[in-house]
Amino acid sequence: MGRVLVTNTYFYPLDAKQWHFKKPYPPLGTIQISSLLKKEGHVVRFFDNCLNDDPRKINGVIEELKPDYLLIYDDGFNYLTKMCLTAMRDAAYTMAGLGQVAKAKVIISSSDSSDRFDQYLQNGVDYVVMGEGDTTVVELLSKLDQELDPNEILGLAHLGSDGQVNKTVKRAVLQKLDDLPLAAWDLVDMEAYRKIWTTNHGYFSINIATTRGCPYKCNWCAKPIYGNRYNSRSPEHVIQEIKILTQDYGVNHFWMCDDIFGLTPSWVQQFNMLVKENNLNFKYMIQSRVDLLLKEDTIDVLVESGLETIWLGAESGSQHILDAMDKGITVEQIYEAVPKLQRRGVSVALFLQFGYLGETLEDIYRTIDMVQEIMPEEIGISVSYPLPGTKFYEKVKDDLQVKANWVDSDDLDLMFTNKYSPSFYKKLHRYVHNRHKLKRGLLALKQGVKSPSSINNKKLRQILTIGYHLPMALVNGAQLKIQAKKTV
Repeated sequence: MGRVLVTNTYFYPLDAKQWHFKKPYPPLGTIQISSLLKKEGHVVRFFDNCLNDDPRKINGVIEELKPDYLLIYDDGFNYLTKMCLTAMRDAAYTMAGLGQVAKAKVIISSSDSSDRFDQYLQNGVDYVVMGEGDTTVVELLSKLDQELDPNEILGLAHLGSDGQVNKTVKRAVLQKLDDLPLAAWDLVDMEAYRKIWTTNHGYFSINIATTRGCPYKCNWCAKPIYGNRYNSRSPEHVIQEIKILTQDYGVNHFWMCDDIFGLTPSWVQQFNMLVKENNLNFKYMIQSRVDLLLKEDTIDVLVESGLETIWLGAESGSQHILDAMDKGITVEQIYEAVPKLQRRGVSVALFLQFGYLGETLEDIYRTIDMVQEIMPEEIGISVSYPLPGTKFYEKVKDDLQVKANWVDSDDLDLMFTNKYSPSFYKKLHRYVHNRHKLKRGLLALKQGVKSPSSINNKKLRQILTIGYHLPMALVNGAQLKIQAKKTV
């Protein structure tokens, strides 16, 4: 079997916003495929780009290993890899070119390459894996090792001898996820990640996935890897991995990086029971939906098993915008679920999205009012981002002639024509953060006046930000009203 150099396309240092947070996670899908290839008997070398600032650094390993295959592999777990950022695409092209020079067969599997396979095939890539890659990569390497024609492999795109793109039928996703080996955590420089986390946050967090896919159909959400299928590992399989990471690597916090964690109450209940039976003690963060949290005893069970932080896709405080998005939730459910979580001590964070088609100034202020009323611990603000393969993209694709992707995750450029200008939405982003942090500081101050002993370092920092966010909220709010009068 040939030598395989496996790497990934997301570079935290090339995304200034994310690198500033100092919360890097290893490339989960990359070490999962590495584990599978090792199980199949391949000689595997892993090169982690997550903490790397230059895609050319892999060339030293290429020259040393002289791989037969350069496998550039990402996953559908991390929203950062699904955003198709041009900085990361350019890095992929650079690595593909280096592999090509070394006469390695270059294979790539990622959301961006699935969407733009023709572009990747023109930039040094020999084979683009379409959709979920586990089985396709194994079959492809087997065929190439035997010098057999890969044309019949499902889920593959490559250039034929005539220079035309050969694209096969997409492969069905895996359903029995427990059959896959656990991720190859032994290949990761865990100490490098631990140092960043403990230095900046005082704990060590690692990412694991309990599922693949999402069954919901928000019309702006792209699913080039898993589609609308939703398949889950068993709670027993997940607990096995958690035990390894807590006992062997000292991990005490997890980001459950599923699109939706704990879709069914029965899974969550079984998971909680196993946590208790194995005397495991850890905290974790998830992404979920407000309608799911209101089922049965889901919130209580999540808290019992260690839930600390939850990110909810609230998106908007306007029902007609949620309906236009095909979000499938109500504003009332947001108002009901968030306080219930807060009363149980869970830190609630909301994803907010501005700029969706049809959004008015009234809708925008309804969203701001919602944030002010329920006061989540954190907010993550984006503007509507058209991803290929979505209904939303089809509605605005004709406007994407100049720019179709953000450079990095802090770009926040509205790339299609809407009621308000791109500068309006960037100003709105700052204003909503000003308002949120100002109220958080005022609440901390109010609590401190009532009970001075309750003021810790975190609350003191929140109070001190009042002096900045109060004037900035006034200035940005006034400028926002001026810009709102200048419709496009």
